[in-house]
Amino acid sequence: MQTGKISVQTENIFPIIKKFLYSDHEIFLRELISNAVDATNKLKVLASRGDFTGELGDLTIQVAVDADAKTITITDRGIGMTAQEVEKYLNQVAFSSAQEFLEKYKDESIIGHFGLGFYSAFMVARQVEVQTLSYQDEAKGVTWTCNGEPEYTLDDNDKNDRGTSIILHVAEDSEEFLANDRIEDLLNKYCKFLPIPIQFGMRTETRMEGEGDEAKEVKEEHPNLINDVDPLWKKQPSDLSDEDYKSFYETLYPFSPEPMFWIHLNIDYPFNLTGILYFPKLNNSFEVQKNKIQLYSNQVYVTDEVKEIVPEFLTLLHGVIDSPDIPLNVSRSYLQSDANVKKINSYITKKVAEKLQELFNKDRESYESKWEDIGMFVKYGIISDEKFYEKALKFALLKNVDGKAFTIDEYKEHIKALQTDKHNKLIGLYTPDKSGFDSYLKAARSKGYDVLLMNQIIDNHFMQHLEYKLNDLTFVRVDSDTLDNLIQKDEKQESVLSEKQQEKVKELFEVALGEAKNKIQLKALSPEDHPVVITRPEFMRRMQEMQALQGMSGFAGSDDFYQVVVNTNHPLVADKLLKMRSEDKKEAFAGYLFNLARLNQNMLKGEELTKFIESSLELMKN
Repeated sequence: MQTGKISVQTENIFPIIKKFLYSDHEIFLRELISNAVDATNKLKVLASRGDFTGELGDLTIQVAVDADAKTITITDRGIGMTAQEVEKYLNQVAFSSAQEFLEKYKDESIIGHFGLGFYSAFMVARQVEVQTLSYQDEAKGVTWTCNGEPEYTLDDNDKNDRGTSIILHVAEDSEEFLANDRIEDLLNKYCKFLPIPIQFGMRTETRMEGEGDEAKEVKEEHPNLINDVDPLWKKQPSDLSDEDYKSFYETLYPFSPEPMFWIHLNIDYPFNLTGILYFPKLNNSFEVQKNKIQLYSNQVYVTDEVKEIVPEFLTLLHGVIDSPDIPLNVSRSYLQSDANVKKINSYITKKVAEKLQELFNKDRESYESKWEDIGMFVKYGIISDEKFYEKALKFALLKNVDGKAFTIDEYKEHIKALQTDKHNKLIGLYTPDKSGFDSYLKAARSKGYDVLLMNQIIDNHFMQHLEYKLNDLTFVRVDSDTLDNLIQKDEKQESVLSEKQQEKVKELFEVALGEAKNKIQLKALSPEDHPVVITRPEFMRRMQEMQALQGMSGFAGSDDFYQVVVNTNHPLVADKLLKMRSEDKKEAFAGYLFNLARLNQNMLKGEELTKFIESSLELMKN
């Protein structure tokens, strides 16, 4: 048997870095500035430990673009490197000086752990030049130059200012990065909250000096500072006001409506995590709201794809999460699942549930007033997260058409007396639209029944989930069946018609319905109920709605699933219809009552609707 080592040559590594290491070439700026922040933080650590006794001075990181020279320069006044360190760290791919520094100063926060970040420069540069001077006494400046081939040069220079300048000679296919606007956008995206000040050129401010006719414009140049080095999520909640949180939200999401409330996350065991999660106003829509939580690692922007860290239902939230303990892949492009991610996920779920319970307990009236927006999060969580479901039962609300809110237990007690069927199952009547189902609502109210308003896009799934979890409750739309049939008791209403008269009524409606005659049901309902009611099976209607929600068109013929219930106790059926002399008039009147029921269900359209209006006018004339 023969064993050996696979040889990886440096000739092969640069094309891999350039094409495959990072999913997006713009990442080079984040990586190089992160390195500059690391170098600066290292110097601050050495100074705090007494290992560096010189003046720190201005530690601002400078970013400059020279379109004519086709260069991008990133300069820091950090720890710098000696010639030996350049040899060690720049000429050994994937050897991270940050990792070595961390091992020596374990309690300090250093961003880069991979050692490949520097090489992202070659994704956009045909040549990279590093001019550096170490903080160490008697150190000499050196310049390292490489054009993306294994060969490099290392020369002395006369640099007299501590720190490092990385000069990228931008390649032709990456000249988009020579535009100031492009670089500033990337700095705002990736470096907005880095802990060391970052300056990108100067900005001009105009102010008026003098008064009246003597007033004149005065232009002043100020450093264009990109970042907030001490972002809100790193501060103590006790030091912050509501206005601070709202102002920060506006910084993150300009022109967005004010958030309803927020949660400040701050934990250091068993993992480190800080952040602020905001509850936005959703307006009954959640798909467009996703990917609004920004993930940072030590204040470096990583991604807004946080589904591994944040429970699915909380991807509707906005805000920031920052954790050095989140495992990233080498390019920081996506998260890797591990035990810490699961712990963070559970922690965030717990904190959100606690916040909602606190709001409910503290000011129920205010909580209820926000339910239209809060409800989307809570219902989504109940459906998708078992741990959240267990907690949410105490603060999830059901609202009826009169605007009164109940917890689930409260509502079960509320409808128990009148809306329990003979199998001891509670029947929760609901409507998706008050005005469109007005006649059904009036019929329910006349019997003392309560009707819930379920008009959110997620309600179909929410009700189905509650039915699955709670064996004693089922939800039925007010038009799914006649009320007396829904909430069956042992006693039944007697028909005022004889069997022979009922047969005649059935014949007349069979003629009116034509091919749909097999859908007719004769029932002895209350005289106050409608003469003809069209009902749809609850399970079939829900199936259609769920398919529509998923963008599916439904199955063929699904619109034909309905029943036509003729109320044999209604005066228009029991009296007027049967007493008409002409058979044609009886059939026409039966057809009119049927179409009236179809109109109530929005089933009359186009030519059929026009004919119905014309027949109604004719009926009024006669």
